[in-house]
Amino acid sequence: MTVEKKKPAFSIIVPVLNEEDGIESFLQHLKDISAGESVEFIIVDADPVGSTINKIRSGETMKLLSPRGRGIQMNRGADVAKGNVMLFLHADTFLPENALVHIKNALTDDTCVGGAFDLGIDSDRILLRLTAWCASLKHRMTKVPYGDQAIFIRSDFFHDIGGYRDVPLFEDVELMKRIKKLKKKITIIQYRTRTSPRKWEKEGAFYTILRNWGIQVLYLLGASPEFLVKYYYGKKSYE
Repeated sequence: MTVEKKKPAFSIIVPVLNEEDGIESFLQHLKDISAGESVEFIIVDADPVGSTINKIRSGETMKLLSPRGRGIQMNRGADVAKGNVMLFLHADTFLPENALVHIKNALTDDTCVGGAFDLGIDSDRILLRLTAWCASLKHRMTKVPYGDQAIFIRSDFFHDIGGYRDVPLFEDVELMKRIKKLKKKITIIQYRTRTSPRKWEKEGAFYTILRNWGIQVLYLLGASPEFLVKYYYGKKSYE
């Protein structure tokens, strides 16, 4: 007699590329934060040789390969996910304590289809702390969170609206704006993620902040993600 495996409450889906150095400690964080909850972990690697997933020792973690692109990778994970709720998480973003409990509490409201947390940057620099505070305030007002805020969404609803679009940038914003157009409720939970400051430190915090703001304004004014991605990553690195 075959016993049907119980459906997990959460599927945590993580798109990765060149994260081999920190993937084991990141997975340990996920296991610690989800203790006592019914969770599956899905890591989707955009490196054709699987440089990140090859470093994962846990046999409980689902390891997948995918073409490059966060939207593509997250859809790949969503295709095999079995959880009632999908949590899309960047590999350099750590969840707040009791994160899954907070998500469950938010989703007790049947009108809420998904949401995210406030943004936190793992740095003592005043400029970055102010950046995180301003971003959190903006996202609470607009209800359009970004991927480093740990976006969660009801699985059935995610599939109903067609998942992430295949765009090279702002796939998270596009998804949230699509949900808003459908007049569905998005909740911003007022506990902070802890995101690595590496992307701000790599090219200088002030320059990175100004560049990101500029790109966001251009996107809201109608510039295409295909045009903007070259300026986000740099023309040479993108091409």
